Amino acid sequence: MEKFVGYTFQELLKALIGFIDVAGLYLALTQLTHRNISQNHKFQAVGLGWALADSVLHRLAPLWVGARGLEFTWDYILQGLEANANLVLSISLAALGSLIWLRKNKPKTLIPIIYACAGIVATMPSITSYLRRGLGWHFPKVVGFELFTSLVMAFISWQLFSACQRPYV
Repeated sequence: MEKFVGYTFQELLKALIGFIDVAGLYLALTQLTHRNISQNHKFQAVGLGWALADSVLHRLAPLWVGARGLEFTWDYILQGLEANANLVLSISLAALGSLIWLRKNKPKTLIPIIYACAGIVATMPSITSYLRRGLGWHFPKVVGFELFTSLVMAFISWQLFSACQRPYV
């Protein structure tokens, strides 16, 4: 029981950090004004910056220390693939955030879809942790899921962004 409570607290903390990320993206998208960047490209700059910071904070030290060793393991290749999936997810979240906070003329029918997709992307660390710990998935299977999910969310974000660019009646 004590293990379950600790696990639940850890997952709630991960979800909270995910929503703090969303708040940080909100501040970066709405409060930072640059004269030489358009609204259409602002999410790309913010998403890439956010993904770079996330990657440096979470992956640089383990990859630097472990990959320099004499013995090769596939874990470092999988960590690199996972970092790429998180890069795509960060850009997708920034695109969805720009749709939520910067686009005033979006079709009303797309608003629930935009919020649902943003919620899925924001809680992706908790989802992958549940797959790993709760369902017992091995690391390669979890990375495959992350890659697939990141591509699907990127495609959905792209379609939503394109739909909000077109004038509607």
